[in-house]
Amino acid sequence: MKSFGQKPWVLPQPVLIIGTYNSDGTSNAMNAAWSGQWDSKEIMISMGSHATTENLNRCGEFTVAFATKDTMVASDFVGIVSAKNDPEKMQKTGWTAIKSEHVNAPIFTDFPMTLECRILSKIDESEDGYNIVAEIVNILVDENYLAKDGNPDVEKMQLITYEPIHHGYLVMGERVGNAFADGKKLK
Repeated sequence: MKSFGQKPWVLPQPVLIIGTYNSDGTSNAMNAAWSGQWDSKEIMISMGSHATTENLNRCGEFTVAFATKDTMVASDFVGIVSAKNDPEKMQKTGWTAIKSEHVNAPIFTDFPMTLECRILSKIDESEDGYNIVAEIVNILVDENYLAKDGNPDVEKMQLITYEPIHHGYLVMGERVGNAFADGKKLK
């Protein structure tokens, strides 16, 4: 086996779109990949120093949309362009934003699934950013992405994951087994 040392290569890495409001009330979005489930009702996101970080300092509420194959180009764009440098950033995405009913943040209706969140704590806060632990207040799913049982159908969503080794995006979605069931074959 070849050794690579320390790298940020935990796989898969979700491509999350963090939605906040700027100080003037306009919608803002950024792309974040370093994140994960913290517990059953909380998530963790590693934030650098961004316009979004400033927005979160003003208001600790935000949304998290899951990027898809269809939203990939604009999702990458909001990760490489700062609202600090391009006031037309959100118009260039073509996304539609509506106000969340549960938190003070925009919901981008172009995504199949969105979490409405509220910061519970900031960890390792510095001028370079911080890690946040946030409560999931509510989850919204576009009805076009529901399975016959009424729950979200992740296979339909064509979610993408960030591939940090070669800096690419991969589409997720092929079901290869059944959790908490297939392993029983080895009992």
